[in-house]
Amino acid sequence: MQEKGTISIHTENIFPIIKKFLYSDHEIFLRELVSNAVDAVQKIKRLAALGQYNGSLGEPLVEVSFDAEKKTITIADNGLGMTAEEIKKYINQIAFSGATEFVEKFKDSKDANELIGKFGLGFYSAFMVADHVEIQTLSYQDGAQPAHWVCDGSTEFEITPGDRTERGTTVILHVNKDCEEFLDKYKLQEILDKYCKFLPVPVKFGTKEEYVDDGEDENGKTKTKEIQVDNIVNNTTPIWTKTPTELKDEDYLAFYRELYPMGEDPLFWIHLNVDYPFNLTGVLYFPKVKPDLELQRNKIKLFSRQVFITDDVKDIVPEFLMLMHGVIDSPDIPLNVSRSFLQADSNVKKINSYITRKVADKLSELFKSDRKGFEEKWPDIGIFVKYGMISEEKFYDKAKDFALLTNTKKENYTLNEYREKVEPAQTDKDGNVVYIYTNDPAKQDSFIQSANRKGYDVLLMNSPLDSHFIHNLERKLEKTQLKRVDADVVDKLIAKEEKTESVLGEAESKEVKEIFEQAINRPNMKVEIEGLSADEVPVTVTMDEFMRRMKDMSAMGGGMSFYGAIPDNYKVAINGNHKLISKILKASKDQQVQLAKQAFDLAMLSQGMLTGAELTEFVNRSIALI
Repeated sequence: MQEKGTISIHTENIFPIIKKFLYSDHEIFLRELVSNAVDAVQKIKRLAALGQYNGSLGEPLVEVSFDAEKKTITIADNGLGMTAEEIKKYINQIAFSGATEFVEKFKDSKDANELIGKFGLGFYSAFMVADHVEIQTLSYQDGAQPAHWVCDGSTEFEITPGDRTERGTTVILHVNKDCEEFLDKYKLQEILDKYCKFLPVPVKFGTKEEYVDDGEDENGKTKTKEIQVDNIVNNTTPIWTKTPTELKDEDYLAFYRELYPMGEDPLFWIHLNVDYPFNLTGVLYFPKVKPDLELQRNKIKLFSRQVFITDDVKDIVPEFLMLMHGVIDSPDIPLNVSRSFLQADSNVKKINSYITRKVADKLSELFKSDRKGFEEKWPDIGIFVKYGMISEEKFYDKAKDFALLTNTKKENYTLNEYREKVEPAQTDKDGNVVYIYTNDPAKQDSFIQSANRKGYDVLLMNSPLDSHFIHNLERKLEKTQLKRVDADVVDKLIAKEEKTESVLGEAESKEVKEIFEQAINRPNMKVEIEGLSADEVPVTVTMDEFMRRMKDMSAMGGGMSFYGAIPDNYKVAINGNHKLISKILKASKDQQVQLAKQAFDLAMLSQGMLTGAELTEFVNRSIALI
């Protein structure tokens, strides 16, 4: 029996509108159709398990193939199939009524995933690439007759008796001229690898390929023959579908290499598996972090029932864990998911909190069970932990017990251990414990050596996040300050009651100050005479900790740029107890300025601040002095 019909909708032709709004994501047609086929196969398996289908199931299978000459792409399954009535119900009525609503409500939307999912347009994504579409199907129901549905992208369809002899559905796309790029095995393979790599039903991808036959024809030409080449494109049981007790370390490493063939092995991993109050499975890996953090992002893949959705998971995974790699799979997140849905959904918020807790628990367990191993991994995982402590209050509360501070001697301490270590020597006259740090140990070496001679410990704070981490520590730790090792002369880094007096009298101090001011002649360099140990250098150039932080914030646009760029203001500390200062006082007027200029340039040179013409002048003056 043949039946023709017209779908009653408000718009004359829905498909140009679908194509217009969904064009940027048109490759998802294959994901949608293959996912539908997988659902059909899984449904017949469930019916059989419930005793509602007693026929032979056969090997579950979805087949994808194409014919470049006929310009067709075919998706076939051996699932539960459809009757002619079901085609009319599910393909015509539901999809088209949804499509009408879509036209009315979402004309300005840019989110193709939301449109497809919300309005039942999954099947009709086929018309993004096809001029017309055929369905050949045979229902599992006793006595069902095969049906053939055809639609050319207008509001008209035709249903006739079909020719399918086995249970299941075949969808044939007659690809339009604009989308012939999809009639390519490498393009289709790429899409299948992206979206269908871990589907729970085997997906076979078949292509017609030529091979050279033995022998020649009567004209002496090599005979060729076309054969169908098939291969299964997916792993139906990826490790996140298994329980941790089934798996060994080699399994996790092998899966990581499957996901990231070019990457180094990860440091360790976390297996996620929860079914209440939401469903979530997955495996997250801690990679070895490269210096360029941005290149590491978007490495976590989000799946829904083993169908790939996206690798933009910033609303599901906490921001500080975006550098992790791996997969998460949740049926509670719909296949066609919009950004606004993720931001508002309560399950997504719970998943975010759960992942944060699991990561903290795993790190805590590693620290307690193998501190030495944890310390060896710290250069790589420290960035995750610090980022988490800065951005997530709950994570900070857990991480404060295993986060490590590393000093210039490469010794590691927890926050409590470090306070106990430095408190006796590094408490100032107001009762504040002062943590001294360096962000460039090579450049600041002379300052580090001075601090060490004083009995002070110096922390290494040279990761991209450490400027923020320093602020975080000062906010969290009671009566604690952090100062960079070159923020002042060593005797003033930690203000004590006792201080070294200068041997210079008031008149001599005034004369030395005038000599250096004349030699330096820079308005942004404030000269001060200090009483320091005779072993310290004669001249030190420093920038106050507060001023330098304001300057850094201004450079980053952190709220200070309103006032314009903050100028570089430095303090030039003259060590009145150094014998060079006594020598300068005894020298002739010309020599005084020369020697002062030389001492100042040496201080600038030690910090890499002497460049260009000033460096050339310093070299020439040094030669003359020698």
